[in-house]
Amino acid sequence: MKRVSLLLLLFSVFNLQSSFCQAQVRALFDYSTFYLVDRQQPYMETYLQFDAWTMQFEEVAPGRYRAVAEVSIILSQQDSVCYFKKYDLSSPVVNGLDSLNFSFLDVQRFSVRNGIYNMTVSLRDKGTDMPAAVVDERVVINYDARQPMLSTLRMMAKVTPTASDNILSRGGYDMEPYVNDFLPERVDKLNYYYEIYNIDQEVGQKPFIIKAYIEEQQTGQHIGGIQSIGRKTGAQMVPVFGSLDIKELPSGNYNLVVEACNREGQLMLYTKQSFFRSNPGVKGKELSDFASTFAGRYNDEQQLNTYLEALYPIASDMENSAVNDMVRRPCLEEKQAFLYHFWQARNGINPEGEWLKYKERIDYVQEHFSYPRTRGIMTDRGRVYLQYGPPDFVRDEKNFVGANRIGNNESAPVTMQLGNRNDNGSPMYTGTSQGHVYYLPYQLWRYNKLDTDNPNRVFLFWDEHRSGYYTLLNSNARGEVQDPGWERRLCRQQLGEDVVGEVGEQFNRGY
Repeated sequence: MKRVSLLLLLFSVFNLQSSFCQAQVRALFDYSTFYLVDRQQPYMETYLQFDAWTMQFEEVAPGRYRAVAEVSIILSQQDSVCYFKKYDLSSPVVNGLDSLNFSFLDVQRFSVRNGIYNMTVSLRDKGTDMPAAVVDERVVINYDARQPMLSTLRMMAKVTPTASDNILSRGGYDMEPYVNDFLPERVDKLNYYYEIYNIDQEVGQKPFIIKAYIEEQQTGQHIGGIQSIGRKTGAQMVPVFGSLDIKELPSGNYNLVVEACNREGQLMLYTKQSFFRSNPGVKGKELSDFASTFAGRYNDEQQLNTYLEALYPIASDMENSAVNDMVRRPCLEEKQAFLYHFWQARNGINPEGEWLKYKERIDYVQEHFSYPRTRGIMTDRGRVYLQYGPPDFVRDEKNFVGANRIGNNESAPVTMQLGNRNDNGSPMYTGTSQGHVYYLPYQLWRYNKLDTDNPNRVFLFWDEHRSGYYTLLNSNARGEVQDPGWERRLCRQQLGEDVVGEVGEQFNRGY
């Protein structure tokens, strides 16, 4: 299971000048899988949790406001769609716009078969004209009708007796999932739920032992004093709900571990779920005073928020979940603790030196890529610079004009000759000029070597509205935007579909 944090930084232009409206939609997405033993039927639950304050609320009655998100979920195998649902998700209606510091949750449940799937989740704030943001996730479903197995281990935010059955109801209780990997100081209990299937195949209807404890993520060392041990009776399906007291758990990265053992103590099943704990009120063995560290020197909470948000290009999903939570509220010590632990995890010997190197990137991005109402760290160029560092080569064109070329068309008045191929194998066209092609302003960045990719990766940013604001149009780097029709968009469709123009050749060459 993988948790995906959606930090959607969306911008719209209302005219051809530099008037921008920024909308930041923040949502957390996660999913779980379970199994109906009596029907031999796996099923999935999906969870989307939106931060209300990042959405566009519209008046639905005098003094009453509501936001609406359009959501779609697609589960597919190769070219076959196995599940599809598109729906509108409405926020609670609020009185006025001065109390939006809350989140609202959507839970969907649907049956699936065993197999490997691609799950695509898209969401869009219907109060804006912004396009939908999309997340793709690989999902593996593999439940056996005979073998003992565990469901997803799910952390729970709240458990209350069920008044009337609903999608959160389980065994007489409503269990609201905790859609986050981040447990802040105010959370003093870690609630969890999971299901054990077919354990009677192993122990019959006799008792067996269940355990829950917390271990350090890096070392695997058990945290003393925080554990739960109980007994269950073997059955086709055994639900397990538990809670661990984490008031005294120091800040750090941990795993919640659950085990099922037979009466002799032999391990039969286990699973774990990672999380980050922020608890600056409890001093861990590795840190006795944040004030004495580099993180303790940052007492301006607004500045600290900027530094934390600037980590998102290099942070894990779990760490981004923590940042999303912390920047919404005043918690200076928690933020200082997080900043310290973030860089200590990356360089235990010299975390401050590692931070200062990254801070140079932040300062550069803020100075060179910021726009009115848009911080540099929230731009595409800022994100790429923070994630990969300064490029090895930059080509900056404001009014580039290239020769117009025709494609391989027998009816054309002149012949297109296919020349040599570029280093990456793409064709280099050497045809006859048919006028000129006028390109919108663009920047081409080349990186000679990325740590996680092949050499000579290229990013092309464009100023679509000639406003000075650049967005990423195309890249050949792994995991980045790849648009086959990018050059036609850059020249406003002046090139034919089968033609590589001069900027396309620049992209292929990397200069």
